[in-house]
This record gives sequence, C-alpha cells and structure tokens, in this order.
Amino acid sequence: MKKLLSPSVPAIGRPPGLPQADAIDSAHTGGTPRGLKDDLVALLGEDQVLHRVSDLVRYASDASPYRYLPQVVVLPRDVHDVQELLGYCRRSGRHATFRAAGTSLNGQSQSDGILIDVRRHWSGMSVEDDGARLRARPGSILGHAAALLRRHGRRLGPDPASSDVATIGGVLANNAGGMRCTLERDAYHTVASMTFVLPSGTVIDTAASDAEAQFVAAEPELASGLAELREQLLADSELTARVRHKFSIRNTTGYTLAALLDADTPLEIFRRLIVGSEGTLAFIAEAVIDTLPAPSVTTVTWIALPSAEEAVALVPGLVSLGAEAVELMVAPALTAAAQAFPNTPEYWKTLDPGAAALLVEFGAADPADLDQAEARVAELVADADLLHRLDFTRDQELIELDWRIREGLLGIVGRLRPPGAAVVNEDVCFPPARIAEGAADLHALLTEHGFLPGVAGHAAYGNLHFTLTPKLADPADRERYAAFMSDLVALVVDKYDGSLKAEHGTGINMAPFVRHEWGDKATEMMWRIKELADPHGVLAPDVVLTRDNDIHLKSFKSTPDIEDVATHCIECGYCEAVCPSRNVTTTPRQRIALRREMARQEEGSPLLAQLQAEYEYDGIETCAADGTCAIPCPVHIDTGALVKGFRRDESTEQRERVALKIAQRWATVEELARTAISAADIVQRAVGSKALTRLAAGARLVISNDLMPAIPGAMPHGASSRPPRTSRHGAAAVYFPACVNRIFGRDPGMPRHPSLQTALVEVSARAAKPLWIPGDVAGKCCSTPWSSKGYTRGHAWMAATTCDALWSWSEHGSLPVVIDAASCTNGLLDDVRNHLDDEHRARLEQITLLDAITWCADLLPYLTVTRQVGRVAVHPTCSTAHLGLSRTLEAIAGQLADEVLVPVGTTCCGTAGDRGLLHPELVRSATRDEKAALDQTPADAYLSANRTCEMGLRQATGRPYESFVFLLEELTRPLSVTPGTGFLTPEV
Repeated sequence: MKKLLSPSVPAIGRPPGLPQADAIDSAHTGGTPRGLKDDLVALLGEDQVLHRVSDLVRYASDASPYRYLPQVVVLPRDVHDVQELLGYCRRSGRHATFRAAGTSLNGQSQSDGILIDVRRHWSGMSVEDDGARLRARPGSILGHAAALLRRHGRRLGPDPASSDVATIGGVLANNAGGMRCTLERDAYHTVASMTFVLPSGTVIDTAASDAEAQFVAAEPELASGLAELREQLLADSELTARVRHKFSIRNTTGYTLAALLDADTPLEIFRRLIVGSEGTLAFIAEAVIDTLPAPSVTTVTWIALPSAEEAVALVPGLVSLGAEAVELMVAPALTAAAQAFPNTPEYWKTLDPGAAALLVEFGAADPADLDQAEARVAELVADADLLHRLDFTRDQELIELDWRIREGLLGIVGRLRPPGAAVVNEDVCFPPARIAEGAADLHALLTEHGFLPGVAGHAAYGNLHFTLTPKLADPADRERYAAFMSDLVALVVDKYDGSLKAEHGTGINMAPFVRHEWGDKATEMMWRIKELADPHGVLAPDVVLTRDNDIHLKSFKSTPDIEDVATHCIECGYCEAVCPSRNVTTTPRQRIALRREMARQEEGSPLLAQLQAEYEYDGIETCAADGTCAIPCPVHIDTGALVKGFRRDESTEQRERVALKIAQRWATVEELARTAISAADIVQRAVGSKALTRLAAGARLVISNDLMPAIPGAMPHGASSRPPRTSRHGAAAVYFPACVNRIFGRDPGMPRHPSLQTALVEVSARAAKPLWIPGDVAGKCCSTPWSSKGYTRGHAWMAATTCDALWSWSEHGSLPVVIDAASCTNGLLDDVRNHLDDEHRARLEQITLLDAITWCADLLPYLTVTRQVGRVAVHPTCSTAHLGLSRTLEAIAGQLADEVLVPVGTTCCGTAGDRGLLHPELVRSATRDEKAALDQTPADAYLSANRTCEMGLRQATGRPYESFVFLLEELTRPLSVTPGTGFLTPEV
C-alpha cells in the first residue's frame, strides 16, 4: 500500500544527455548474484551484506579515475568476521579488497569481486603512555586522532591533506606522508606494533611476547621465505645499496624492500612490509603508533621569488633552520588560487608565469622561539630577490587559509576542467637536491601533452604533485594520457632515478611500471613476497603488482554531466566524514555517484528505475541537506542543494497547496504544536514516552515517513505561550525568537523555567543591552522548513512575510535583530535572500541580523561570571560552522567552565529541523562517534545553539543538551548574601 502524501519517485528523472558506454548492464538490476548473497548472509548476517544495485554502484567509485563494480559489499564487525570472509574467498576462489575512506587516488580500494568496508564498524582509539602512543583501529579518522592527541600535546607523523577523512588503516596501508612528514616520521617508521590477519586466517599481535614463535608456527613457509629473501638481498651488495638509495627519498612504488634490511626476524620483516602494501598482504586490525611532540605555537609565511630555481635554492637553508614544512607552488597555481580564494595576496594575480613561492611553517614550544625562527628566516632571505616582503602570521584562521590554498589546487583544477573530463591526481619524487630541475622538466612535460602545468608539492622532500584532466571516454584523449604516463616514467626514473609514487601508493595506476623503476630482480622479490603471504591470490589482484601492463588504461569511469550544483564533483570523498547519513545510508559522494549512473543509463532502463526507487530513501529522505559537505569539499559542492532540488521535483500539486496553507496559518500551527507538545509532556510524565512512540509508529504505517514524525524518546516541555515582557523604548536590539523556541521548551530533565526567551532577555538587561520582542512574532519563520522540503510556494510566501516583519520591527534597519537559533540565523542570511524579489532583498540587506552567539559574545565584557562549572561539552552545529561562529561559541563556553570539550567526531547532528524526528536513525548515524566520546568523557553541562539539534542530541546521546544561553544567564546572576549565613549565593 502506498502511504498518504508519498513523493513521486520517478519525478527526479535522469539528467539530460546521452547514455554512456560504461553504463552498468541491466543484468545487474537485482544486485548481488543470489548464491553469493545467500552465502555471505549465512556467514555474517543480513545487516552486514550490502547487495542492492545501489549499494554496488555507490561503492564502485573512489577518488581514483577508475570504476570497478563490486559483486557485493560486506561490513565485517570484528576480526572473526574478517577471518570468515577470507576463508570463504579461499574456498570459493573469489578475491576481496579492503576499503576504508575511499580517498585512495590510484585504484587500490576498488574491486570487481568482494569489497570489504573496514570503516563502518572499525573506528575506535585510545591514548597510551600519556600520549606517547596511540592505539587505533583501521576505521579511525586521522583528524579525530589528531584532535585526541592534541589534548596531550602530541601528534602523528603522517599528515596528508585528506587527514579529515582518511583513516588510520588507509594511512598505514599506503604509507601516506604529508606536509610535515619526514621519512623518520612516516608510518613505516612510527608503527610500533600491529594486529594483522593473513589471507590464511592467521591472526598475529606483534606486541605479544611469543608473537615471533606464533608466526613461525602458523606460517612456516612465509617465515622461512622471508628469511631467505633477506639473505638473498644481503648477499647482493649492489641491490642492497640500491634499496637503501631508493628509500632515502619518499617512495611508495611496490613493496618496501627496505624491510628486509631493517629487521632480522621474519615477523618484524613482515610487520614492516605490511605498511605500504595497500591491503595486498594482510589486513591491519589494530595498530599502535608512536607519536611526536606537537608545537604549542606556529608561524607561517609565503616566500615569493622570480623562479622555481630561486625558490628551491632556499629550501635546504629553511630545512636546516628547523622548518616544519616547506611547500612549493608555481605561479600558474598561485594565480588560479587568487581567483578562487578570498583574502589571498593581491600580487598573486599579476605574477610572471615563471615565478614560484614557498609556503613555510615553523613550530615551537613558546612565542620567543618563533621570534628567533622568523628572524633567522629574514637573515636567510636577506639577499634573495623577493617579490613581496615576508609576512609571517600566527593567527590560526589565517594559517588555516594558507593551508587551504596550498591544498586547494585539486579543487581549482576540478572546477576548471572541461565537461566530461576526469581528475587524475599524481605525485612523484625527485632527489630533493634536484627538485628545481625536476619541477621545470615536469612543467614542460605537462605543457607538451596539453595538461594544466600547475605543480605543487613538498619541496623539502622533493615530492611534487600535479593534476591531469583527460577525457578518458575519448580514445584520442586516452592515448594522450597513456603517452604522458610513458614519458613521465622515463623522466622520473630514467633521468632522475626518482620515485613514481611518493606517498599516494602504487595502486593500479603505477603497477605496470614497478618493474621499470625497480628492475627485474627487485620486482621478482616483490612477487615472491606476495606469493608467500597470499598464495591463493585472495587480496586485491593487480594492485601494487600486475602481469597486465595495460591495467592502468582500463576501467576508467566516465563523468557525465548531472545537475549544475554537483556536476563538478571529483569524487574525492572529503565530504564523507561530516555527512550525517554516513553510517546509515549514503554520503554526498555516493549520492552523486548514483546520480551519475542514472545519467549513464538509457531512458526506460530497468536499472535506472531501480536506482531511482532505492534513491528515494538512501539519497533524498536521509539527506540532512545542511550544506556541511560543502565546507571540506575542494570544489565547494553542497549536495544538500542537489537534494533540495530533487525534493522540489518530487513535490506534487497537493503537497504544494498544503505547504502554502500551513505557511499562511503558521501562527495557528504554532499554537496547536505547542499545545500538543505540552500534552505529550503530561502523557510521558504520567505513563512514560513509550506510549507516544507507539502512537507515532502507528501513524507512520499509513502516512509517509518523510512527513509523519516519529517520537524516538522523551520529548521536551512545551514552550510558554507568553513571552517575557519587554519594551520597544530604549531597546538595544529587536529579539526575534525562532519558532522552534516558541514551540519547544526546555529539556524534559530540566525545570520549565526560565524559558530561553526569558534567559536571553535577562542576561541582555544585565549587560545594559535590553531586548524587545515584538508582539506579532507568532506566525513568522525563517522559512527553512519549507526550503528544506522543496516547497517552493510556501517558502516564497514565508520568506517575504518574515522579511516585511523584520523591516518593520527594525525600523527599516535602524535596530539590529537578534535570533536565538543558529539555523534560523543562517537561513535568513543565506537561503532566504536568494528567494526574495529585488525589493525585499534590498530591504533584508539593510537589516543587521545577529545570531545569539554573536550577541552574547558582545555582552560578555559587560557581565560578571560569578562562578564556573567544571567541564562543558559543546556541540557546534552545522549552522554555526556556516556562520563562522563555532569558535565564538567555544570561547563563550570557555568563560563559563574550567574545561571546554568538543567531543572527537562531532559533526552535524543530522536533526536538520524535523528530519531527525522523521528519521531518527539519521541522528544516531551522525552522532555515533560523538556519543562514544561523551560516554568516555562526560561533562557537567551540554551546550549548543539550536533547539531541534539539542533535541536530537538528547535522543541520540542521552545528554541534556540546551542552549548555551541558559548557562550564561545562570552563571552571571548577581550574588546576594544569604540571610543568617553571611554567604554569597547567586540570586534566583
């Protein structure tokens, strides 16, 4: 039975354009073959096997230019599950590939067999030895590890640009580097121990006292084979010297043969070989990693010079002075960055194409050390022909901007690439002493083959990055790409004896060229290692090593045009770590990958219809549409805007009429909702919230889940129908209480009073900045509820109505307007202005709209905090991030508590207005890591800045989140003497 008011699923159609040759055949409409699905469900359980065609398509793409459709995707929960999977592969002759974040650039996380997701259920980490070591599971995000270690003054060695999404497992598997990662700091040198699973099913914890004996007993052929290979290498002095030479610079081409020299026992050799083996030798189930001291203060500057040669000439001196990072960018890249990023140096726009600049960073324990470092740099460059004076900054926001520029070249190229072009990100390593010469040759080679000559890289290490944009569906462009790759190999290996892969891993992309770089004997030793560890060829065939010399030119993915808002997506995956639905349905990258497959399909294709049907819940209903994905995206794609467009397309005439009527009668709706919440509060206090949960569940059986809310737990009190008394006379600002705060009251575990309106009015008056609440605020709204659901008419009506009210209340912009919910502030400042006519937009632009965070930060100097709590947990919402107010919220919290905790893994909570009530599983997915952190480190108070977010957090974490305003008001109450005691206590 179709539920009432269900959306029209086929309405999203397919993007215009011709079908593509690499469209998935309709034979796959049913997803995973029945026998394989049944086998794996019996082995692991139904929840751990993804088998629909949508599941296969969304996992077929990663950050590389390749696309392989897996036969099935599995989600093991523990080591036993991994053992069972590998055993199944051995028995059935199937192969499997491990995938974590999917940010790999060379095809190493893709499979046309069994794809094993080791992100979903494999997070978790702990600090040991007061931060000296980190114990982590492979699905733990590197950025989360950094945040955890920062509290101990420590950090990890590897720091790739993808740190905010890349996982520990991926970093170890690829031996990833980064901007500040010297050879001594890389994963190969800092992994102290690990627990791994071999393709045979053998599990070894290398830290165990008898680990070596266990390894030899369980894997005698592997152990003896490794010992023999070590002897062979040591007996060949020429090859030994070559191995040492090759690993004196960054090198991730092939296996790390240095392991045969750096360890003298089979297990220690193998432990080192696993790092950088890209999941082809074993699965890393856990690792213990040595950490490094983190600098307390940092300074950064750009050093611009007329040529790359002159820039690179300074690198050895900067390194000798202790520079943490020395990054090279050539002038074309800087000029493009000047067009793409605000607040970049003006002189970048007019740089000569031959110019270059170094981004230099120093860290220290105290500011005085930075003073000395800056002075020494000034001395070093005193005689250099600088194009601009040194301009060091220690401002954290400016430092972040500088690094975004450095890392943003990928996004710049992604935006500028021609329609249908792929994005291929390469990295090579030259001997550091020859990097200037290498950069010039690379620039010439890119120009010769018609590619953008933008080169950037880790100059201190000789490691250069560049991006290609071939149209790989075009045979002629594919030949151009193949010719370039051949010439690149000749340049890097034959001329410079450099590394074809420095930190991105070999993958499929460079596997055919391993022999060219290493020669026959070394390559055959690598093959022997693979055969010893994986005799049945279970793990990731053609990754790192291949017998197919053309494998790098096969299985390219097409990039058909889709909706304008998302068509420039480069599928890097940077968006995934912040997506609320990442642990329940799809991510922004996957939503776009699915849409691209719809574009590849012919109209009327049964596979297209199946994708559309599955997309409704996976892609549309469970998207929070909060726009957070645009923040880490190099191309600034807001997938939420794409989904809002689909919701508009699906909206029927009936739904539009109803939505408009609701907007026009919003004051009545508010009153009814407030009454219903108050009644629900009475019911839950009398018989508990489960009765309400069952009642809502019954209604959802007949009404669309995307319209009928669930009640997943205790609901808040109803808001007071009477706002506090205020006066227009003498008011410092207008106070526009958000409708969510006019409907929902305080947390059910908290007292009903004071209300949020009362608290904000009180604290403002206390600071001599009185607020005025207009008498006609009922019925006014930021219109986000209509916008997020795609109701065009209701959105337009409410936006204009509220704009008129703001214009009147503010006396044509003469008074600022304070709003007490960050999402409403953001909606009015961002979304609403885009849906107003010219007259209304001009009026809105004359009104100063202030979020309560900004307002209260300005009040603080006029308030006295009379006491503090111990620890507060702060949840910055997606809207505070968009408004740039997250740090301000934390700063306010810092005035109220001894310790401010933003739990590791905090992202958008997924509540998204009412979406968290419509789909509570979305909030649980979004807050999984945050809840785990809070369970480990609870707080005395839980603060945020948006009522519905606070409700969602309450349901998902069990913690009573409320507006920060309540604590601010409570802790700034004047003290009075308690009669008979002489003690000072806060006034009530």
